[in-house]
Amino acid sequence: MPEQGFVSTALLAPKSLEELGRLIAELHSEGLPWVPSGLGSRLHWGPPIKESGPVVSLRHMTRIVDHAVDDLTITVDAGMSLVALQTALAEHQQWLPLNWPWGSAAPSPQSAGTIGGLVARGLSGGLRQRHLGVRDQIIGISLIRTDGVSACAGGRVVKNVAGYDLMRLLCGSWGSLALITGLTLRVQPIRQPRGQLILDGDLGQLEAFRAEVVGSCFTPDWINWELCPKQGPRIVLGVASISDGSVEDQLNRLEALAAKHQLNKERQPWTNPIPEGSPMNGDPHWLLRLCLPPAQLHPLLSSKECTVLKDWHWQLAAGAGSGEAWQPCGSPTADYQIEALRRRVIELGGQLTVLLQPGSLPAWLDAPSRPLIEAVKRQFDPKQQLSRGRLPGVAAPYN
Repeated sequence: MPEQGFVSTALLAPKSLEELGRLIAELHSEGLPWVPSGLGSRLHWGPPIKESGPVVSLRHMTRIVDHAVDDLTITVDAGMSLVALQTALAEHQQWLPLNWPWGSAAPSPQSAGTIGGLVARGLSGGLRQRHLGVRDQIIGISLIRTDGVSACAGGRVVKNVAGYDLMRLLCGSWGSLALITGLTLRVQPIRQPRGQLILDGDLGQLEAFRAEVVGSCFTPDWINWELCPKQGPRIVLGVASISDGSVEDQLNRLEALAAKHQLNKERQPWTNPIPEGSPMNGDPHWLLRLCLPPAQLHPLLSSKECTVLKDWHWQLAAGAGSGEAWQPCGSPTADYQIEALRRRVIELGGQLTVLLQPGSLPAWLDAPSRPLIEAVKRQFDPKQQLSRGRLPGVAAPYN
């Protein structure tokens, strides 16, 4: 595992929830720092962890606790790999509608990471267009507090509203508040009839097509902007439904709309229900996460701050406004260029997070709610043990 700015003294991987609770209680009593982890495939993303201490891994906690097939819910240990979860669901013609995490070189347990890690990062891909993000799939959560005490919220019932919504608080917390140990998730039946459409042309014409699609009755499962050094801008979208006729009808109408906007179009099969991730052989020089209003993606992609970046790849959810940009090779981009890009993203009403870099930029900037974020951190982690220096919404090293 590449570790950029991350140093750990030990890997601790308990094999039971009881052993895990005792271990965390001991760390709490001694006031030692530690880092929550699944498989550890992306611990080096984001800001460096200060005085990291041991990594506490859930890699041995991989059970399916309960699968209510008819109710479309599943409860699993947070250490279960995303691939193992999707494989188990596929046996019942079901799936969890989430993209492979960025950087999954192949659908393997190690490259895609664990479901707990995916929730802790809180990132989602193009499937958010129709199926919403990862936090919207969670209906129950189990965790261990920094003092070793177990807690839970939500449950197996999809419309359960009892208690405080810890699911949304912990989703995207980057291991700074507690260790997620279990999750109850909503799943969906796999719709076999599928197809995808690739469109390329002028950036302005593509934006006009995008705006008309997302503002209409079309229901693509995903619709992405894609740019890379060897091709111009394009939009790629996927359609799935309960019948071949429905998919065919929607693709025909989308092709007619593309022709109206003078776009080149190519229809392709969509074989795997989960769109492919972004395979990489090793880490890129830069990896950025962008989130901004969908209508502002076009101004960003046409801005000088974007076009000046060479050898960059962009994959952004055209209907949700979120996605990644990365530079896999070539001369590393200078810090000041990313700072300029970040300023442009902020001007457009968005945010930019630096996940990987050769420089020393802050991964994220101070949020307007920084005092509230720090107050929540003190309540969950009074001894400041978890992931020291890594608190979303706090730019300065947090100790």
